[in-house]
Amino acid sequence: MDVNKCDVIIVGGGNAALCAALSAREAGARVLLLERAPLERRGGNSAFTGGAFRIAYDDVDDLRELIPDLQDAELDGADFGQYPATQFFEEAVSMSGYRADSEVLEHVVDESLATMKWLRQNGVRFAPIYGRQSFQVDGKHRFWGGLTVEVSGGGYALVETLFARAEAAGVEMHYETRATSLVREDDGWVVGVRTRDGAQQLRAGAVVLATGGFHANLAWRAQYLGHNWDLARVRGSRYNTGDGIDMALRAGAVAHGNWTGCHAVFYDLNAPAFGDIDLLNQQKNYFTLGIVVNARGRRFVDEGRDFRNYTYSGMGEQVLAQPGAVAWQVFDARTHDLLPDEYRVKHATRMTANTLEELAAKMEGIDTAAFLDTVRTFNAAIDDTVAFNPAERDGRGTQGIEPPKSNWATALETAPFFAYAVTCGITFTYGGVKVNVEGQVLDENDTPLPALYAAGEMVGGLYYVKYAGGIGLTAGSVVGRAAGVHAARASLRANG
Repeated sequence: MDVNKCDVIIVGGGNAALCAALSAREAGARVLLLERAPLERRGGNSAFTGGAFRIAYDDVDDLRELIPDLQDAELDGADFGQYPATQFFEEAVSMSGYRADSEVLEHVVDESLATMKWLRQNGVRFAPIYGRQSFQVDGKHRFWGGLTVEVSGGGYALVETLFARAEAAGVEMHYETRATSLVREDDGWVVGVRTRDGAQQLRAGAVVLATGGFHANLAWRAQYLGHNWDLARVRGSRYNTGDGIDMALRAGAVAHGNWTGCHAVFYDLNAPAFGDIDLLNQQKNYFTLGIVVNARGRRFVDEGRDFRNYTYSGMGEQVLAQPGAVAWQVFDARTHDLLPDEYRVKHATRMTANTLEELAAKMEGIDTAAFLDTVRTFNAAIDDTVAFNPAERDGRGTQGIEPPKSNWATALETAPFFAYAVTCGITFTYGGVKVNVEGQVLDENDTPLPALYAAGEMVGGLYYVKYAGGIGLTAGSVVGRAAGVHAARASLRANG
């Protein structure tokens, strides 16, 4: 393909970008995809995810369309329940403090199942999230927290499948190509991009930006997120430095969403500074099954406030505010058996001991006396009259201590004991640009910038105070698909 005769340029190489590329190609456009990363590091943040998708569905028949190889025995041994669109929307909008862009969010919810079916048609294989999102209760897998489906093979398999599909469909890929600015006509129409040095212009009838947020931009983190955020580890792609946001803003896009907010989790204390695709499972998100203490030996969060899907994205901020930006998640033998693979990898910073005193001695820098007192006080505060059930908000909490533990409180009393040292790992930032349901980038008057589209984590206005696990890949797919097809149509109309 002559790079100056393509119809649509996609900037980015994650899930949203690939969905945009595929849908633009399906609409008949000649598509060029520019990926800043080298080939071996392609995939953006999506490659680092577990591959969970939050989707609206009415019953298990909807899921069988996504997972046609579900066996009757699996259905008999699991309760998939339902997750209606009304519940999906209400949970997501309430978690934003009712600040979310309701029109775009509603579009994401309403199109979630149809878009997942489209991904299935494009080779993506889905499976139930048995290992991370279900517990066996009374002999049945019970899914919890609104998540039941993931990509088989995780986020890396998702992007590799979509890359293969896009390449087979004729999408041209250019790696190690960093776009730095947009090419615009005098009337404001976006007709291409400039590369790193500004010398090369790649022209097209429309451009889709899908370069992620700015979580890997240390200076922007310090500027927008605030004190200490330059110290956070980067959980995902090192290439998400805000390039697309910067290009769009300079072209007249309006800044949108929560620019001081981000998705950040408990992350292994000794994880690398940037995400490494060969060292996944650095996050430690099942703190709901134990307690979390800081270097002073004190608890500082309600570990059982809600399912981890609704609270985990705020834990990075909590630990960053602790002395030394370090904490320990502590479990005993009973709850440790319920932990998923991210706690069992060899590279986990894990301490094990047969007594709490021995465990404290291994927790470097902790106030041992205060820690032991915290555990004793916590154990004594548990309401043992309520049964423990990890698959629902069981109400088994504590009384008379601060902070409380609202659900899943179990005494730390059965050896061996385990502690996992954690810090803050930032996943992505919430601030970005404003789009409509077609993925068109909007200016301060809500007027679309001609031939400019955006998708994925650079879209602002969907997440604010909290984040519902699995919604990111869903939103990237839905908006990316919409942006691609509408960009293709706009380009093809303009060029006759």
